[in-house]
Amino acid sequence: MLEFIQLLKQRYQSILQGGFVEDSVSEIYQDRVDSLNLAEAFLKKGLLNTEQKQHPVQIAVIGPTQAGKSSVVNLLLDNGAAGVSALAGYTMHPQGFAVDLQNRGFAWLEQYYGDFKKVEQSQLGNENHDCFSLTYVDSKTLPSCVLWDTADFDSIGAAEYRDGVLKTIALADVIVLVVSKEKYADQSVWEVMNLIESLNQPTLIVINKLVKDSQAIILRSLEEKWQQARKDDFPKTIPLHYQKQGAPSAQQLDRPLISRMFGKHNRNKQPDHQIRFLNQHWSAWTEPVVAEFVVEKEWQEIIDLCTKDALKNYQRDYLNHPNHYETFQNALANLLTLLELPGIAKVMAKTRRVLTWPVRTLFGIKSGQRRQLAEDSHEVAVLNQIAEHTLIQLAENILDKADKEPEKRQWWKEVNLILRQQREQVLENFKISVNQYHEEFQEEVEATAQRLYNKLDDQPVLLNTLRATRVTTDAAALALALYTGGIGLHDLIITPAMLSITSLLAESTLGGYMNRLEAELKKTQLDTVKQRLFIEVLQQTLSQFPEQMSKGHYFNISQSQLEQAEQQLKEKPHGLRLF
Repeated sequence: MLEFIQLLKQRYQSILQGGFVEDSVSEIYQDRVDSLNLAEAFLKKGLLNTEQKQHPVQIAVIGPTQAGKSSVVNLLLDNGAAGVSALAGYTMHPQGFAVDLQNRGFAWLEQYYGDFKKVEQSQLGNENHDCFSLTYVDSKTLPSCVLWDTADFDSIGAAEYRDGVLKTIALADVIVLVVSKEKYADQSVWEVMNLIESLNQPTLIVINKLVKDSQAIILRSLEEKWQQARKDDFPKTIPLHYQKQGAPSAQQLDRPLISRMFGKHNRNKQPDHQIRFLNQHWSAWTEPVVAEFVVEKEWQEIIDLCTKDALKNYQRDYLNHPNHYETFQNALANLLTLLELPGIAKVMAKTRRVLTWPVRTLFGIKSGQRRQLAEDSHEVAVLNQIAEHTLIQLAENILDKADKEPEKRQWWKEVNLILRQQREQVLENFKISVNQYHEEFQEEVEATAQRLYNKLDDQPVLLNTLRATRVTTDAAALALALYTGGIGLHDLIITPAMLSITSLLAESTLGGYMNRLEAELKKTQLDTVKQRLFIEVLQQTLSQFPEQMSKGHYFNISQSQLEQAEQQLKEKPHGLRLF
């Protein structure tokens, strides 16, 4: 799950950095990146709870700019460890204060913060925001814990260090929200509090810079804001009154309340909170991913439709065409070589003396002859024409989709660009596959001829009739001419000799059997062309076009990846696997 969340976040960031979405969509995507950052960190916190069960309680002090977060940290510690300034955005990094933990190691903390670098507090600068510090301190007012001072989440520069804030929030067992009378109503405050609600962290609110006369009004308004943003109970609050001499005094803190709050965390429920948070945001996170599945499905439907049309055209223009279908006639021509026709021996003997290569069969096994058949075949020409027509039809469908679906226009434009760029290569690969199919399918043709000959062998009268006919010598000579390249298959089919052989077989008792063989050969031919050419070559090539699109433009997350992640959300009994 963690791996999937990281992948999804990376894809959102790539699209945002490339500037490929409109401003309104960009804002939505940035909010999703924030919630994904939080989810990633919260899953790491769950892993931390498993592998470092005794790690100290983590307290995160969060709030808007100039609310006095660092001052509250110093009050809680009862020292001045956290740097303070009147300037907005003074704190830009997560700054941890390990209270009474001098003998504890924190190597796991660097693993948790990932690409953030651990540095000394004095080395935190304005240039690099991917840093954090951890300082060992003594405190008589707090139990052992790590207290975190964080950057604001609402200033102009907050976007640059927001990741550090979210990581620290997710790490926290307890949240201390610091607001001031000027800042408690800011929308940014309640957006963050709404975002982290599903984490179910015990929360304490500190209201800073209060004036006694307005305290009751502000507390009521604060509670209303909380109820508008969240569904859980309004938390305990600590008011800190404005002091003319400077920061509020530690005496204003309700120490017993703080101690009780810091002890309310329950790490055992972390897996449930993880699942709740992921489920809350899952639909929004994966919305553009699912949208890509939809458009890719539309693309596949177009491919399927064009492939079906191509197959129909193949049947119409070749298999079922009365003048163009030649494959079964090829089988009959092969039959001539099996009949041992009178006169053929003398012709073949002369051929052997003239030619340097041995004549094994008239339509034999020689690959060169099969290549010649493929080059002369009307079927090959029809298939290549159909492939060209299919790509034209695809381009027209793509343009139609781009016009009708403006929100997906960029996707359709890019797939059309890939189609134009690869058109010639697709056709060339298809042509090579057609020739290879045609050569290899001659084995089916020869097998059909053999089956017909075997049937003839069971009927000696008919076999002798064929052998006795005057046309046999002519047919044998024509067959030999076909083998040597002196005549084409088309020419052989329409000769009187071949027509006589065909007619004699059709009118004999073998007529029905011959028709069945022809139908079976057509069926095998149709199935083979469909699978080997239209599915394995054309469909598979076109189906891979979306994978070739610019990675920066699209999410390019597979449906199986999404389904695997969603399956983990259903495996609730043992929480989420963090692989």
